[in-house]
Amino acid sequence: MKNGKTALYDDLKRQILTMELSPDEVLDEVGLSERYGLSRTPVREVFRRLAGEGYIDIQENRGARVIAMNYATLRNFFLVAPMIYAAIARLAVHNFKPAQLEDLKQTQVRFRQATQSGDALAMVLENNRFHEIMGEMAGNQYLEPSLGRLLIDHGRIGHTFYRPRDPEMERRLDLSADHHDAFIEAIERHDEDAVVELVFEHWELSRSNMEMFIAPQGLGADGLGDIARSLKTLKGA
Repeated sequence: MKNGKTALYDDLKRQILTMELSPDEVLDEVGLSERYGLSRTPVREVFRRLAGEGYIDIQENRGARVIAMNYATLRNFFLVAPMIYAAIARLAVHNFKPAQLEDLKQTQVRFRQATQSGDALAMVLENNRFHEIMGEMAGNQYLEPSLGRLLIDHGRIGHTFYRPRDPEMERRLDLSADHHDAFIEAIERHDEDAVVELVFEHWELSRSNMEMFIAPQGLGADGLGDIARSLKTLKGA
């Protein structure tokens, strides 16, 4: 059984990833203390841990807030994500350990099950865990924090298109799961070229899903077009 501090940490992460807590939402320190049976000191310790991982922002006189997600952050996300994912994948091919590969396989089993059952929460969490493990495989202290921050927004955006259940989205989810299987096979045979090619295929699928389901004000067709053109430039570099 989880203690209150661990439960608070896990619950806040889940609620941020699944947008139960909205971007820039203020966290109620007193209310959380009461709900989890904690004094304010351990609650603040959880806040600081989550802030260090990129989930929340702590500012003097403003308290703790869920990390924002606006035009600027989304544009940077779209521009940088494929570069980080590709670098992680290259290193994962060369540095992975057998236990990590087995963890990746088990996570993929759970992700595939979630896509088949339509469990949006499990899809978000298992997809994030799949890519976290690839970051662990890479074993690079500079890239892992960047990957972690990317996965927060990837999870938050992803929750919007994991929820609808229509034939086209089911096809896309099946393809996403197929990509995961292909990642595992390519990593297992140490095929760096195949893994990097898969990164861009997988990213293009995610990007197109995001364009379909987010398009917030200020990030209209022109903005997305600029981002798409930048991504093509990056892919060809």
